[in-house]
Amino acid sequence: MTFKFGKNFDEMCYPFMYEQSMLCDFEVITDELCGHIGAVISHLPEDMPDIAADLEQIQPLAFHVNGSIRGRLAIAETDIQWLQGRLDHYRVEVAGRLEQFVLPRGTPPVPQLHLARSACKKAIRIMVRLDQEEGKEIDMVLPRICNMLCNFFFVLTLVINQRRGLVEPEFVSRSYG
Repeated sequence: MTFKFGKNFDEMCYPFMYEQSMLCDFEVITDELCGHIGAVISHLPEDMPDIAADLEQIQPLAFHVNGSIRGRLAIAETDIQWLQGRLDHYRVEVAGRLEQFVLPRGTPPVPQLHLARSACKKAIRIMVRLDQEEGKEIDMVLPRICNMLCNFFFVLTLVINQRRGLVEPEFVSRSYG
């Protein structure tokens, strides 16, 4: 059966929802990413205005990533450079805590940051498949910024937990030595 929209616009949430390409999957995932970032912002305590300011700049980037394959590329090298600077800034704050793998724990907005991190990974995987399986040309700035956002969100979980006095339990894998 082929899905198609009827005449009632209320029965259509997104015009590309029924297409076969994974491009729509990418757009749904990056939409989810933007929502997770919004949840982080809404749960962020008032005593973390630096993080709030950065996330308010990052949230529109998620929607810019969203439209950058179907539409015009809306992510620039300057976005990568800005994000690198902010990532470096927060890494200094949690120096010494980045050498181990930890279990994702904490109170809001930390779980939402972990969900945003996962959405970034999903978006990257879809970009790989769009490139390799569908032959869609993907500008490397898009997977680069998604990888960097994933790392940024993880570092923010450590920063927020540290500011709150929480230390995440270390995870030691039984699968990898």
